[in-house]
Amino acid sequence: MNTESDPVTTAIEEISTRSDAPERSARASATSDDSLHEQLERVWRRRPGVLGRLASTNHKDVGLRFIVTAFVFFALAGVLALVMRLQLAKPGNTLVNPDLYNQLFTTHGSAMMFLFAVPVMEGMGLYLVPLMVGARNVAFPRLMAYAYWTFLASGILLFGGLAMNIGPDMGWFGYVPLSGPEYSPGKRVDLWSQMITLVEIASMALAVDIIVTILKLRAPGMSLGRMPLFVWTQLVTGFMVIFAMPAVALGSTLLTLDRLTNVGTHFFNVAEGGDAILWQHLFWFFGHPDVYIIFIPATGFISSIVAAFCRRPVFGYTPLVLSIIAIGFIGFGVWVHHMFVTPIPDLGQGMFTAASMMIVIPSGVQIFCWTATFWLARRVHVRTPLLFVLGFFATFVIGGLTGVMLASVSIDTQVHDTFFVVAHLHYVLIGGAIFPLIGAIYFWFPKFTGRMASEGWGRVSFWLLFAGFHMTFYPQHHLGFHGMPRRIYTYGAETGWGYLNLLSTVGAFTLGLGVLTFATNLLVSLKRGPRAGPNPWGAGTLEWAAASPPASYNFAYPPTCHGREPVWENPPDAPVITGLSTDKRELLCTTLMDAAPDHRYAVAGNSLWPLALAIPTATALITGGMFHPAGAVYSAVGVAVALCGWFWASGGRKGQEGGGPLTKD
Repeated sequence: MNTESDPVTTAIEEISTRSDAPERSARASATSDDSLHEQLERVWRRRPGVLGRLASTNHKDVGLRFIVTAFVFFALAGVLALVMRLQLAKPGNTLVNPDLYNQLFTTHGSAMMFLFAVPVMEGMGLYLVPLMVGARNVAFPRLMAYAYWTFLASGILLFGGLAMNIGPDMGWFGYVPLSGPEYSPGKRVDLWSQMITLVEIASMALAVDIIVTILKLRAPGMSLGRMPLFVWTQLVTGFMVIFAMPAVALGSTLLTLDRLTNVGTHFFNVAEGGDAILWQHLFWFFGHPDVYIIFIPATGFISSIVAAFCRRPVFGYTPLVLSIIAIGFIGFGVWVHHMFVTPIPDLGQGMFTAASMMIVIPSGVQIFCWTATFWLARRVHVRTPLLFVLGFFATFVIGGLTGVMLASVSIDTQVHDTFFVVAHLHYVLIGGAIFPLIGAIYFWFPKFTGRMASEGWGRVSFWLLFAGFHMTFYPQHHLGFHGMPRRIYTYGAETGWGYLNLLSTVGAFTLGLGVLTFATNLLVSLKRGPRAGPNPWGAGTLEWAAASPPASYNFAYPPTCHGREPVWENPPDAPVITGLSTDKRELLCTTLMDAAPDHRYAVAGNSLWPLALAIPTATALITGGMFHPAGAVYSAVGVAVALCGWFWASGGRKGQEGGGPLTKD
C-alpha cells in the first residue's frame, strides 16, 4: 500500500463544496439506474454509418485506428523486407533490379521508423491513457482526429509513390548530397520529405494532446506519485516528441527548399556555402531520441504486464520513474555517435562516447527492478503477454551490449555502415520495442474487444517470432564483422557471405510466419474468442475497472484513486465523483500535482472538420513541396475554410470550454 498522504478525501470535499454533488461509492455506481447510462451513451456515442465513423472523436476509436493502420504499414514494410532478403539469399541474385532495391529498402526503413514505430506507440497511449487516469476522453478530441488523418495521408503518399515507381531511393535517413537535386533528380526525394513533414505534424499534435490529458485530466487523488508507470512513459515520450520532431521537420523543409528550382536555396549545398553535415546533425538530433521515443513506451508495457502476472506492484516505482526521465534527458545527448566517421573533434567524440555509454545505466536500473519484481512474487503466472516480456529480456540485453560496442569510436569506425549496425538496430527496436508491443496487444486485447485471444496460438506466435528474429539478425553481426556493407544490391560468391545470408533469409520468413500467426490469432479471436470480463488478468490499474470493451464514456462516474494500483488498493466503498453534465460532453479537470478537482471542461463532439482540415494540409505540402510553392498558397484557402468551420463549430461551447469553478447542475 502506498504510504504517501492521501488527497482523495480533500478532493471529494472540495468537489462537493463546489458542485453540491453527492458522493457515491463504487458499489452504488455499479447498481445505479440505467437512465444515467442511457443519457451518457446518447451524448458520447458516435453516429451510425460511415460518416459517423469518420467523424468520431472518441479516443478509443481513433487510438484503435492508429494501432490498426500502423500495423498495416508494418505488414507492407515487412513484405518489402522479405523481398530484399530473397534478393540477398544467394550471391549474384537478380530477383529485383538495383533501382527497385533502393526503393524497397528506403520505403521499408521509412515506413518502420516513421509510419509504424512512433504512431503505434502513440496510438496505444491514446487508447489507454484516458482509461488509466480515469478520464472520459482526451483533452483535445478534434486535434487527435486531425492527427490521424495527416498520419494516414503520409502513409498513402509513401506507399503510393512506391506503387507508381517513384518511391524514395536514397535511404530512410536522406543523407545529402545524395538526396539533393544534383544526385536525386525527379520527385522521389520530394515525396519522402513531404511524408516526413506530414507524419511529424501528426506526432507532435498527439504529443500535445497526451501531455495535457495526463497533466490535467487525472482522477481525483491520482497525484504525480500515483500515476501508472505506463502513463509516466507516455508523458516523457510526449515531451521528447515535442523537442525532437521539429529538428527533422525543419531538415525536411530545408531540403525541400534546396530542391525547388523556384526557390533555389543552398542550405546543404557545399559548393554554394552550405553544409552537408548540417543535415546529419538535424536528422540525428531527432533520429536517436526517436529510438527512445519508441523504447520508453515499451517499458511501460513491461511494467504493466509484469505487475499483473506477478500479482504485486512493480518493485522500485521511484527508481523506475527516475530512470524513464533520465533516459529522456540523456537520449538528447547521444546523436553524434551516428557521426563518428565525420570530422568531429576528438573532445566531442569523447563526450558523446561517454553519453552513449551512460544511457545504459538507467536501462540497467529498469532491468534490475523488473527482475526484483519476479524474485519477490509468490507466484508468476506465465501467459502469452509475459512470454513476450521474457523474450524482450533475452533480446534487448544483446542489443544493449552491441550498443555499448558501437559507442566506442574505434569499434564504430570499423563496423560503421556494415550489417553489424543493421543487426544492432533491429535487436534494439524489435527486441526492445516490438516484442513488448506484441505482448501488450495480447495483454489489452480483452479490453479492446471484450474477448480473449487464444493462449495456445499466442504461444506458437511467440516462439515463431522469437526463433525467426534471432535466426534473421544474429548472423548479420557476423556478416558485419566480415565486411558486408549495408544497402548493397548483390555480392559475389568469393566473399563467403552466402551461407549466413541464406540463414538470415530463412529466419526472415520464419519471422513473417510468426507475424501472420499473430494476426490470424487476433482476427479469429475477435469473432470466436471467449468473452472477457472487465479484468481477466486481475490487474490493478484503472482501465481494468471499466467494462471490456469500455463504454463510449469510459466511466459513468469519474473514479477516485487511493493508491498506485487503484483496483487493488481502493477500499470497497471508495467514493466516486458525480456532478458532471449528462447533456454535453464534459470532463473533470484536476490540479497538476495532487489531482484535486479544479473545474469542468466541455469538449468537442463528433466532427468532420478534422478530416476537412487534414485534406488541404496534405495538399498544401504535396503540391507546394513537390511541384511549385504556389500550390501551398492555393491550398491555404482550403486550410482557412476548414479552420473557420472548426472554430465556428466551437461557438456553441463558448463560456464552457476552459470552465470556471464547478457549479451545481
